[in-house]
Amino acid sequence: MPELPEVETVRRGLAPVMEGATILAAELRRPDLRFPFPERFAERLAGRRIASLGRRAKYLLADLDDGEVVIMHLGMSGSFRIEGAVVGDFHHERSRAAAHDHVVFRLSSGATVTYNDPRRFGFMLMAARPALAEHPLIAHLGVEPTGNDLSAEHLASAFRGKSAPLKAALLDQSIIAGLGNIYVCEALFRAGLSPERAAGTLVTKAGRPTARLERLVPVIRQVIAEAIEAGGSSLRDHAQPSGELGYFQHSFHVYDREGEACVTPGCRTIVRRIVQSNRSTFLCPTCQR
Repeated sequence: MPELPEVETVRRGLAPVMEGATILAAELRRPDLRFPFPERFAERLAGRRIASLGRRAKYLLADLDDGEVVIMHLGMSGSFRIEGAVVGDFHHERSRAAAHDHVVFRLSSGATVTYNDPRRFGFMLMAARPALAEHPLIAHLGVEPTGNDLSAEHLASAFRGKSAPLKAALLDQSIIAGLGNIYVCEALFRAGLSPERAAGTLVTKAGRPTARLERLVPVIRQVIAEAIEAGGSSLRDHAQPSGELGYFQHSFHVYDREGEACVTPGCRTIVRRIVQSNRSTFLCPTCQR
């Protein structure tokens, strides 16, 4: 599943050709993805100008000039392909299998943007901008890990009294929106925190964040910022709209490094893989407490 940095990378790749452009036509090549398309979807998009292309957690949000918002999710294997426009210095061809090209946007910018999704776990929905915050997909989301609302105090309030493992608490989308398995593993390693420790142990009896929790917040920001700058991780199906690959995977300290030596100087411990809530967790048992 693409994580926040991958989705932000896609947004940044699409924005130059989509923002300010008018949708001349939208072609739907099937009636649904994970969910059915909104009623009269293609008709409602035709002639609309894309005022902005934003992101909330792992959702892409295309604000239209009539006050509607297109909510898009990449699912497991969704990607966008840009044609008919300059897309970057390092362009790699993506899959052109017509069977997996499900939505085609033809834009006044001269670009054609095609949504390709072999597994069809992605989706596109619509909502009115004034009601977006109450939409079932959006209403429960916590703070953005890239925003000013993420703080040690926020996490202390959310973690207080929690016996759940720290990793599970960080993956709770109602606490922090958009954090996923890869970047939680990396952030916990850099912060020297065990994914298995109870989240509540990072909060004092008075409800204040401990020094360890204070250290975790800037680490989360740093890991996410570095991953966005690198273009995401490009694991399995993910790649940028230009076809370029992300390179943060080359900076992994623990993720997917089971059996390899810890990267911390002087530490000879072997990176372990454990399973938490049916997900792989990678850690250094010596460096993370």
